[in-house]
Amino acid sequence: MTQPEIPRSTPEEPWPVRVVSQKLSAWIAKLGWVWVDGQVAQISRRPGASTVFLTLRDPSADLSLTVTTNRDVLDLGAPSLEEGARVVMHAKPEFYAARGTLSLRADEVRQVGLGELLARLEKLKKLLAAEGLFARERKRRPPFLPSRIGLITGRSSAAERDVLTNAKRRWPAVEFRVINVAVQGPTAVPQMIDALKVLDGDDTIDVIILARGGGSVEDLLPFSDEALCRAVFHCRTPVVSAIGHETDTPLVDYVADVRASTPTDAAKRIVPDLAEELRLIKLARHRLDRAVTGLLDREQHRLDAIRSRPVLARPDVMVDQRATDVTALRDRATRCLDHRLRGAGEELRHTLARLRALSPAATLQRGYAIVQRADGHVVRAAGDVAEDDPLRVRLSEGELAARVVGHG
Repeated sequence: MTQPEIPRSTPEEPWPVRVVSQKLSAWIAKLGWVWVDGQVAQISRRPGASTVFLTLRDPSADLSLTVTTNRDVLDLGAPSLEEGARVVMHAKPEFYAARGTLSLRADEVRQVGLGELLARLEKLKKLLAAEGLFARERKRRPPFLPSRIGLITGRSSAAERDVLTNAKRRWPAVEFRVINVAVQGPTAVPQMIDALKVLDGDDTIDVIILARGGGSVEDLLPFSDEALCRAVFHCRTPVVSAIGHETDTPLVDYVADVRASTPTDAAKRIVPDLAEELRLIKLARHRLDRAVTGLLDREQHRLDAIRSRPVLARPDVMVDQRATDVTALRDRATRCLDHRLRGAGEELRHTLARLRALSPAATLQRGYAIVQRADGHVVRAAGDVAEDDPLRVRLSEGELAARVVGHG
């Protein structure tokens, strides 16, 4: 539908308020009749009056409009209409210029039945699945032991009591930040979305639980709202959905990172059981003790087997054998050395005897003498000296001085 052109005013020629209201009324009147979907937040039936006033609220936003219709129209299309029901109506927007309010005038009202609601939910489910909001690969695993848990649930509800009681029973030191919201009715979705934003922005929160007790399909409709599903999808913190009973599966169950069948199951999934963990630690320590003891026993058996071998059972035998070998080798070396020394001594004595027999001193002892000139040269022939030359005569004992008196 193309929007009608609206003439603009200028600062020099401003419009009076009544003109603005008239133009808004005329522009809204051009919208014509439209089909509107919403949730009935309030019904006002005045006794004796033919007009019924309804407050129609958007299930996904904090927005509502007043609807007027004829009692016969309402009795014909939705005779048992109650607050909180979903309706589809054929209405015409109207702008009341005197008060500056927008309302709807309906000539047909249809209460949305359970079958139609389920069909709409199935259509929305296929849409969200096609966009990847249910993809398994994007789901995150909550931490094994969260330091602080965010809980979104109804005030003083059984779901809140189940989560807190079971979680603290399993792990007494667990901490919670609880935000109480409406979990059904027209204000449920906006409040839950706001609570998700608050907890997701809290850096101390490690995981968020969205919990509610059981109820009818209509009661659980807020948890299949598209806006809530998208808010859960965009959370940076892992979200656990614990809505209704095990058979209840609102759309937020498919978007959440973890789907718990009940609020009690959510507590079991989020925190470990202290008693069970202590039992597992005790069992692991027992297994470790047995493993270490078994390893030590096997190594001791190996040592005993090695020590039972002859070489280790009597290691002194090997030492004694080696000592005997060393003693024999040492005796053999001593004999060889003595033999070599005696042979070398005999050879030295023979050599010394030969030297003594050939030495000049031995010749002198036999009565010979050595005649030398004054310059020390030995006289070997008479022609080596001249008459009257001084001579030196060396004897076996002592020396004599002589002079040449003639040649023979």
